[in-house]
Amino acid sequence: MSWIKLENISQLQDIKADEGISVIFKHSTRCSISMMAKKSVDMDLDDLPATVKPYFLDLIAHRDISKGIADIFDVEHESPQLLVIKNGDCILDQSHSGISIEEALEVIG
Repeated sequence: MSWIKLENISQLQDIKADEGISVIFKHSTRCSISMMAKKSVDMDLDDLPATVKPYFLDLIAHRDISKGIADIFDVEHESPQLLVIKNGDCILDQSHSGISIEEALEVIG
């Protein structure tokens, strides 16, 4: 499974309107904790069902999109952060060492 890069704020509206499940991973390229979280998520990414859309945000390059995520999905900005979005609503918000694809899978069902 490959990441879909979040590079345009309009993509957030598409995720919000989607009736399926999306995963958003927010990554800071300047943070060692974020690097470790990304490595862990990358190793388990293929465990997600094929119907789940995995989005990746380089928040250093796209701070506006990071702010948009916080506003649209009513979550606090954190980094690293993994969100599970189902039918346009955030149903799981994980950050730092609490990021786990395994836990995301439990919520996805």
